[in-house]
Amino acid sequence: MGNCIPLLVQESKSLPIETIFKLPSPLPNWPPGAGDFGSGYVDLGGLEVCQVVTFNKVWAIDKGGPDNLGATFYEPSPIPDGFSMFGCYCQPNNKPLFGWVLVGKDNAGEILKNPIDYTLIWSSESSKFKNKNSHDHGYIWLPTPPEGYKALGHVVTTSPEKPTFDKIQCVRSDRTEDLEVESWIWGQGTTSKENGINVHSVRPRERSIKAQGVGVGTFLARITSDKDDDSNTTLSLACLKNDKFGAFSSMPSLSQIQALFEQYSPLIYFHPKEKYLPSSVNWYFANGALLYQKGQESNPNPIEPNGSNLPQGGPNDGAYWLDLPIDEKDKEKVIKGDLLNSEVYLHIKPMLGATFTDIALWIFHPFNGPGTAKLGLIDVPLGKIGEHVGDWEHVTLRISNFNGVLHKVYLSEHSGGTWLDAPSLEFQKDSNKVVAYSSLNGHAIFPKPGLVLQGAGDIGIRNDTAKSNLVLDSGESYSIVAAENLEIIEPPWLNYTREWGPKKSYTLGDEVKKIESLLKGNLKGAFEKLVKVLPNEVYGEEGPTGPKMKGNWNGDEV
Repeated sequence: MGNCIPLLVQESKSLPIETIFKLPSPLPNWPPGAGDFGSGYVDLGGLEVCQVVTFNKVWAIDKGGPDNLGATFYEPSPIPDGFSMFGCYCQPNNKPLFGWVLVGKDNAGEILKNPIDYTLIWSSESSKFKNKNSHDHGYIWLPTPPEGYKALGHVVTTSPEKPTFDKIQCVRSDRTEDLEVESWIWGQGTTSKENGINVHSVRPRERSIKAQGVGVGTFLARITSDKDDDSNTTLSLACLKNDKFGAFSSMPSLSQIQALFEQYSPLIYFHPKEKYLPSSVNWYFANGALLYQKGQESNPNPIEPNGSNLPQGGPNDGAYWLDLPIDEKDKEKVIKGDLLNSEVYLHIKPMLGATFTDIALWIFHPFNGPGTAKLGLIDVPLGKIGEHVGDWEHVTLRISNFNGVLHKVYLSEHSGGTWLDAPSLEFQKDSNKVVAYSSLNGHAIFPKPGLVLQGAGDIGIRNDTAKSNLVLDSGESYSIVAAENLEIIEPPWLNYTREWGPKKSYTLGDEVKKIESLLKGNLKGAFEKLVKVLPNEVYGEEGPTGPKMKGNWNGDEV
């Protein structure tokens, strides 16, 4: 096998793309394991792939795309001996260079074949996109695969001559999966009323802990018009399929997972005014949390510290729920949580056909505090709106199984969340530990301190974050509660499928009227509009379910 030897792009200060992103601290040598994790290669079943992260620049454009800074197109280089390119790489110029593409080696025969022709998708010669200070032209080609094969990417050249047929490889159709558009890289955008080029990153359409689709890291170029619906049903490219997925041979071992989490474990900062801090689940149970059963509300049961007396499995049918202690003093203690006795819970997930590992870390708060509305220049406390017992938030680290590099992080924000690539993250000084910020009372997690408004314009729910002495170092106290590729004994509370808090004991309408009665004129109208557009989770109508009941437990983050 060849080696993926770095070949660096010449640095320049003119555009972010010409700065190569590197993690702040050098990575260690990962502990040895039984499989191929960290080896640089993954066997997809007769098709061996290598993740190449170094490139030769082919062509760049200095306008269009995000921030109107253009995009740059690359070829993977060097390619290991015996391996072939599936397509070029492209990214916008508004961020540092940080990407990858897969190259492949056919160890079984007949899996890979050369294209039989090329179609010119787009040329800068006949486009309004022309470089200001360069006369170089770019050409984007779509390979024509042989019958029974599919193309995985494009070839980019600076010549109008078709690329050679051995420039790229197509893959037998049964070794591919469908893909979908992920994010816009460059082009005229969807608001343009004229035909033009748009370039997107792509990903496997099916993404879950059991899905076999493997992202290739290439891009999709399409000529679009105002009549296009951006449909994913007729895309000209495909992604790979891992035929050895069930073996999990590329997934990290237990010791490797521990080393990865030690390297990247997030530090989550809480607002200096935060009253509702996290705790471990065991601390919550041991300090008086109660299990209620429908029809026996007057006789709740204390919960064993490990949750062993919680009902296991079954539908979320309202038959059981958890609540705070009855005694007011005990309740006040539990509501505040206990940062020193907090713990994060890790779920280890194979993703993108087990070429990446997701480490999802779940954080438990005994109580979610009330919200605050921002109505222009005025802040309005929302009383009980936003309050609920039991609050689960999470952060997901997406790590390459080829080399153990952190590529993306997902931060949960109420009922949704945000993926950020590594160059967009904050890291703890002189380390690769991710830094994130939990919003005041609501615990949504954001990448930067400051105010994020959930609403429209200058009207919405405040999400205030700031750095303080209240910080959760997730690497100090964690446990692996589930792993698809390892035998892990799951704690009983993980398989409790009902709600972690009661349905609210107040009427939302009454609470809204109470606040409206205190407002005058334009503020009252602004508040009425806010109530209509905010999602249900803001109102905290009932306690949440646990991590295993979330769609992202088995699927991808959305």
